[in-house]
Amino acid sequence: MVSCFLTHAEVVVDPEVPIESWGLSAAGRRRAAAAHRLAWSPDVGRIVSSAERKAEETAAVLARAVGSGSDVEVEPALGEIDRSATGYLPPTEFEAVVDAFFARPDESVRGWERAVDAQARIVAAVRALTRIGDVTVVSHGAVGALLLADLRGVPISRALDQPGMGSVFTFDPRRWRACSGWARVG
Repeated sequence: MVSCFLTHAEVVVDPEVPIESWGLSAAGRRRAAAAHRLAWSPDVGRIVSSAERKAEETAAVLARAVGSGSDVEVEPALGEIDRSATGYLPPTEFEAVVDAFFARPDESVRGWERAVDAQARIVAAVRALTRIGDVTVVSHGAVGALLLADLRGVPISRALDQPGMGSVFTFDPRRWRACSGWARVG
């Protein structure tokens, strides 16, 4: 059996709205509605989301698509990297800071949460969630990259980042290993 890690789909970017409150765009809703093809199996018993709106909305669309009889659970420890020190950054500046975040995992880049600390938080949360069975985790790209590095037993690297919003990989939580790389939801 395997668990799935799914990133939220495309969002409406609004610099005037807190990042954790951004919701899905129309394209994001369409992608989330197709996620069940890659991010779900009948053996998965639960859907657990980050507490951020974009992830919760993606998880809710997935739950409707699979006819999940249970509510989506929310786990705050699955939240995105704490980047409240900078808030919204224009795309070019944001990408440069993300590059530095992954390149220097033991440092706080511009006040952001250190990658090593975020990885420890995320790994502990996913291990706890999967202790009682397989799960689909709905979270964020950097969160997935940090989890994937740990599952593969390799150093933190941006090379493990998702190919785009609305991407998924599978993993075996009992053996603690990745079963696939990223695949983009169609």
